[in-house]
Amino acid sequence: MCLICGWIYDEEAGAPEHGIAPGIAWADVPMNWTCPECGARKEDFEMVQI
Repeated sequence: MCLICGWIYDEEAGAPEHGIAPGIAWADVPMNWTCPECGARKEDFEMVQI
């Protein structure tokens, strides 16, 4: 989950409209990827239980 805006990355769904195919693990998302909602860096995300 993005700590800035609350957007949640779902590994099963991916973010195909933002260059991340479904099934891509969070660990495999490139470090230079940014939040599609607010532009926060990957380091601004935190794992949450949903």
